Amino acid sequence: MSEQPTPAAPESTTGDPGTPPRTRGAAVVSRRRLLGTAGATGVVLGTAGALAGRSTAAPAGDTPLASVGSGQSPFHGRHQSGISSDLQSSGHLVAFDLVPGSGRKEAAALLRRWSATAERLMSGEPAGDGDTGVALDAGPASLTITFGLGRSFFDRTGLASRRPDALAPLPPYSSDRIDKSRSEGDLWVQIGANDSLVAFHALRAIQRDAGSAARVRWQMNGFNRSPGATSHPMTARNLMGQVDGTRNPRPDEKDFEQKVFVPADGEPDWMANGSYAVVRRIRMLLDDWEKLSRGEQEKVIGRRKADGAPLSGGTETSDMDLEKTDAEGDLVVPFTAHARISRPDYNQGVTILRRLFSYHDGFGEDGAPDAGMLFVCWQADPMRGFVPLQFHLDRGDALSQYIRHEASGLYAVPGGAAQGEYVGQRLLEG
Repeated sequence: MSEQPTPAAPESTTGDPGTPPRTRGAAVVSRRRLLGTAGATGVVLGTAGALAGRSTAAPAGDTPLASVGSGQSPFHGRHQSGISSDLQSSGHLVAFDLVPGSGRKEAAALLRRWSATAERLMSGEPAGDGDTGVALDAGPASLTITFGLGRSFFDRTGLASRRPDALAPLPPYSSDRIDKSRSEGDLWVQIGANDSLVAFHALRAIQRDAGSAARVRWQMNGFNRSPGATSHPMTARNLMGQVDGTRNPRPDEKDFEQKVFVPADGEPDWMANGSYAVVRRIRMLLDDWEKLSRGEQEKVIGRRKADGAPLSGGTETSDMDLEKTDAEGDLVVPFTAHARISRPDYNQGVTILRRLFSYHDGFGEDGAPDAGMLFVCWQADPMRGFVPLQFHLDRGDALSQYIRHEASGLYAVPGGAAQGEYVGQRLLEG
């Protein structure tokens, strides 16, 4: 985990953070969305009844329940959706390997199929022939489907000479307990939606489209708090109960693009406007964490658990006073606090865009919960982003003894597809 978590800025429905977001509900009406809207009219948002009797016109920034299904993200755009988009309440991460005998031609056909399916599903339409019908009565629910390419993809397709230098193997870290069977992969897909059935429907459609060209290597399922679950928008919490999203870079910041995306004239040329995703399955050792008092937990993080404010005082967004001491002369924010060590100004300006899901996969043989974070971070160059930041965290972060990295992957995520294109076309047909 890092002090640079999930984005709170409004989602751009053009796939381009520089474009003003489309008004929710103004998207094209589909059969699924009409049915979803009809079904939503009888439901009341239940934050302890706090919104009962309130006008249907919600205050700016609030998310009335009826709008959840109508949220729509675009497939086409300068960047793929699912990078700077708002967090969704349900998600799946899945990696595929091309089967023996599948090469560049088969990979191109597969990405063409996947792109066509993603475009339909993200607009709220059925997947096509053989649609399972799982989400027929739902709207798009802010569905995003994002595609990435692993290091091995370039060997399988004879394109090793066009593999980016930034797609180098990640170095090992002391907190790593990496299961190779749940790591890497030729192709990677991130699916997110604000409805679990919509997300599952997309997952099944992507798996079916893989056909005989690719097989699933691994799959992980995650969740977040649902939109409208709180009476006003709030930064997300993780399974440790910590506010997790305070210092993430925002799309409205002037240097956001250069931190997160490969420039239009960058190298290699087919990665223009793309990004790199580091994916880590981070298990939280919750039994150990929950033995700590609240005060001890706060010192590990460097922030108050109640509201995410720095221990030095103020509100969640207040600047952290790193020199402030208590009555005994000890630093209020300890040297080893996660929030101190992960700061960009402690890491030569390194900034990553985190976009995560929580997960819970039952219990291990020792009875400890198998739960934690599906960590996805985005950057223009992982060798200048995640890699040096994780080295710094690995050497002194107090949080390290309460987490374990159990799976890992690094993927090149091409820029968004223009009308008439599929994701990765500039690589595969260039």
